[in-house]
Amino acid sequence: MKKKVLSALLTTAMLASMLVGCGSSNEAPAASTDAAPAASTEAKTEAPASTEAAEPAAAEEGKVFNIYCWNEEFKSRLTDHYPGYEEVDGTTGKIGDITVKWNITPSDDNAYQNNLDETLLKQADAAADDKIDLFLIEADYALKYVDTDYTMPVKDLGITDADLANQYQYTKDVVTDSNGNLKGVSWQGCPGVLIYNREAAKAVLGTDDPAEVQKSVSDWDTFTATAEKMKAAGYNMVSSVNDTYRVYSNNVSSKWVQDGKIVIDDNLMKWVDDSKKMVDAKETGTFDLWSDDWSKGFYPDGKVFCYFGPAWLINFSMAADTDGSIANQGGWGATEGPQGFFWGGTWICGATGTDNASLVKDIILKMTTDEDIMKEIVVADDDFVNNKPAMEAMAADTSYQSKVLGGQNPLAMFCAGAEKIDLSNLSAYDQGCNEEFQHAMKNYFDGKASLDDALDLFYKGVEEKYPELTH
Repeated sequence: MKKKVLSALLTTAMLASMLVGCGSSNEAPAASTDAAPAASTEAKTEAPASTEAAEPAAAEEGKVFNIYCWNEEFKSRLTDHYPGYEEVDGTTGKIGDITVKWNITPSDDNAYQNNLDETLLKQADAAADDKIDLFLIEADYALKYVDTDYTMPVKDLGITDADLANQYQYTKDVVTDSNGNLKGVSWQGCPGVLIYNREAAKAVLGTDDPAEVQKSVSDWDTFTATAEKMKAAGYNMVSSVNDTYRVYSNNVSSKWVQDGKIVIDDNLMKWVDDSKKMVDAKETGTFDLWSDDWSKGFYPDGKVFCYFGPAWLINFSMAADTDGSIANQGGWGATEGPQGFFWGGTWICGATGTDNASLVKDIILKMTTDEDIMKEIVVADDDFVNNKPAMEAMAADTSYQSKVLGGQNPLAMFCAGAEKIDLSNLSAYDQGCNEEFQHAMKNYFDGKASLDDALDLFYKGVEEKYPELTH
């Protein structure tokens, strides 16, 4: 049955234009695809009920540890922070007498998921040295893997609820299957903030103090009023309408699909209305995220007031290492913005059939629950980690400063945001619906279609992806 489930997912995969990725450099996270829902179409928002954890039953005889991922981010975390890891070359490492093999396939054109899916389908019959031991997934397609037997419940690895007690609840909700089993663990949290250009703030608002800037972006009506002021001063409020989309979509009051029907939430239609007004007023563009035009605002001449994103966007995706960029000059600031939201995250999953379950367990525990390692990652990598005590301590540490944010310590803001994330409206259809909605509305924003025509285009796109749905 599990092979049929994953095979069905493979046949419906389509290219996604807005995958959430946690970038490990200044490059854009690679795109992935959406897939049809697995056995369950809804994520459970409660933590696993059981607090008992069984020790791994399989004998620990594996000498090759195979990790599947799509970029170098997790590899760099393990290389830099996992005790005893030795790097051999770009695709090989050692942990004790176990050889670590990295299978890194970029996500472009769904290559990562395709490669992972093909290998998982052969997992049961694979030779011991070829079996996947650990693989990574992202939020937008997590349910595709969480609701299959290819991911191990973490309790079967010997990981207890007590081990994970200090982690943010939403990071568990994302990877809890329809039976209440936790199937993955993340080292990072990705609450988002509004990231503003300090120079523009001083020029237009008279201050770059985060608390004062917040007064000008505290809700969407205030945000759009400030956009008029920014336009008068020669700045776009945001680079693209797509910058604000995730903030609106994270704050819907209903699921995309109800009783087999596609439902457009009022908050998404508010995004359409607000965005259309800003585009018509030439206060923003309609660029795709990660495009060259979108990223021009990373530089002073780009004249963009703000972006929305989590810690990884600030530190890894806004050209911080490039001379002349605003980030390189410490020219950004951070404030809460109109609404809380999250973007992205990477989860570690143990693959069913691994012959190295003890090592999978140890990597998960050290990389996601060890408070000292968590703090190391914050200091060395400016990541926001999935450990409440570590983040609260760093938020109160006056010596911690973000260079990109001009010496600001934004961690208290991130901590508060992580506690408020609500995934009660998460479903397995989200990625496909979200990307089709943005694609269709771009035609409306650019004046190439009426709103009704754009909505028809949206419904058509979703129903082609998910033939079982209607509107």
